[in-house]
Amino acid sequence: MSRVKVKEGEPIEKAIRRFKKKCEKDGIVQDIRKKARFLKPSERRRKKALKAEKRRRSEALKSSR
Repeated sequence: MSRVKVKEGEPIEKAIRRFKKKCEKDGIVQDIRKKARFLKPSERRRKKALKAEKRRRSEALKSSR
């Protein structure tokens, strides 16, 4: 759980901005987006395979340069 202490004399907007950055860094936003929709196991496997293929292509492109 992310926590941010508001410093004395600090505007609340600045504290909220720090909180958002901390949540993003901790991966909370990504986790919420991932869990927002149920993926069937077959969809999960397909997505994982596509991601691996994209990574392989990227590495092959980098090595050919």
